[in-house]
Amino acid sequence: MSKKNIAILTILIAIILDQVLKVYIKTTYALNGGFEIFSWFQIHFVENNGMAMGFEFGGEIGKLFLTLFRIVAVFAIVYWLIGNIKRKVHNAVIVGIALIFAGAVGNIIDSVFYGVIFDSSNNNVATLFADEPYGTLFHGKVVDMFYFPFIKDAILPEWIPFVGGDSFTFFQYIFNPADAYISVGVALLFVFSKQAFPKEEKENKEITA
Repeated sequence: MSKKNIAILTILIAIILDQVLKVYIKTTYALNGGFEIFSWFQIHFVENNGMAMGFEFGGEIGKLFLTLFRIVAVFAIVYWLIGNIKRKVHNAVIVGIALIFAGAVGNIIDSVFYGVIFDSSNNNVATLFADEPYGTLFHGKVVDMFYFPFIKDAILPEWIPFVGGDSFTFFQYIFNPADAYISVGVALLFVFSKQAFPKEEKENKEITA
């Protein structure tokens, strides 16, 4: 299979899986609903405005800025991917960049379209193509569902400054397939950094010499 086809197949499969799971979760559970697979792995439906770990900034304007920034970044990733396909780099690098692209697109779809095709999930199972959607174009919320509380409600030692005696959960953040794609893609680029960034490494060697 050509490197171009590897990239296209990776992107298509990743985006389809991401969106199928998000639509299923959103049309099956109300907000904060879900189920337990293992004590350390749960499906827990939450929504956020699109920043990593659920952080937010700038209200509606900040949300719009973030979505537009991601769209611009996607075009940059496409350029990067095409360049690496032409250079015939290792397939792992192609897959890594393709996963990063798919992850970015997956969350962009939520942000751009979900506000106008779903109604609210608050105390209600959302309806796809609802008559009264919860938001507007470019102001949709990203759907998250993977929750891995490996350590839950543990108590921090008293000797730790500021937070000693507080309870904590590890890992407390909830994420989605698109987030996982980006993480795996970055990991692949790190492992295969020599193939992904050959020019930078060559320049560094010349400088140190």
